[in-house]
Amino acid sequence: MAASPTPKPTPSAEVGQRPNPCAAALAAWVDAAHPFQLPVAVAFSGGADSTALLLAAHERWPGGVVALHVHHGLQAAADGFEAHVLAQCQHWGVPCHVAHIQAQHAAGESPEAAAREGRYRALADLAATVGASVVLLGHHADDQVETFMLALSRGAGLPGLSAMPVNLERHGVRLARPILSVDPLDLRDWLAEQGVAVVHDPTNDDTAFTRNRIRQGLLQAWRRDFPAYASTVARSAEHAAQAQSLLDELAQIDLQTVGVPPRISGLQALSLARQSNAVRYWLRTDHSVAPSQAQLKALLVQIQACTTRGHRIALKVGPGLVERRGQLLQYTAPL
Repeated sequence: MAASPTPKPTPSAEVGQRPNPCAAALAAWVDAAHPFQLPVAVAFSGGADSTALLLAAHERWPGGVVALHVHHGLQAAADGFEAHVLAQCQHWGVPCHVAHIQAQHAAGESPEAAAREGRYRALADLAATVGASVVLLGHHADDQVETFMLALSRGAGLPGLSAMPVNLERHGVRLARPILSVDPLDLRDWLAEQGVAVVHDPTNDDTAFTRNRIRQGLLQAWRRDFPAYASTVARSAEHAAQAQSLLDELAQIDLQTVGVPPRISGLQALSLARQSNAVRYWLRTDHSVAPSQAQLKALLVQIQACTTRGHRIALKVGPGLVERRGQLLQYTAPL
């Protein structure tokens, strides 16, 4: 990592005051992270989590942090969020850049997924504009547990049960979640002690969203009855991630023989489980598509039945189509 300026003291670091709970987690991420250059960007919504993370980053790299805010255009309160973010950043002396998007979801698309994808695209564009080598996201321990529970409620496989990775890449930009181990109650208590104002997104209270029902119901029960829930769920998610990593390695080995795009006869030579694994990996890594269980089962049936030259395969998978083209499977994305 490039040499960073010596952090200047802030009120949170004064004698007699406990440090920002995000500071230690951020330091641990830096120690484990691949090298990166300043400036570092922080996705700053104005909520408690991203506020605490931004302050920890600003303390660690004074003058080397940029705040990025995405105005989703989905609710009237968004204008107030932007005004709050700009005012706070001006007060702290942190440069802030804002992107306005319209994160409306298409027919059949999850509103949360549409907003998330729009946000990642906007953050990638902003990061490229300011020259940030990495964008830090403020997901904390409860966010990780909620993601795991949400995946479990949907019958997800290992990729879903792996929950959120610490490091990832979207649209050519490196993203990181350095505070996944931090209890949100700790960071909110710290912000209250410091007198730092934050915004509250009213959509987080809307129980029409499954994640909010998990947060307000299941998560509270787990917090009450299983105090170590965050670390135990994180351990389970890590086990799932390790198992998925092994399956990915197996898929890579199989696709070296089968080819990319996959040769149908090569897939037929594999066991059904390895066919499934190889096809999932091909669709995910080459086309960013995650087939449903029903779609994958139907495709595997067609692969097994494909024993004649005239056998046709044309199945909807994700938003696109998997088709037979000669001896190969091909994926066509929608126009």
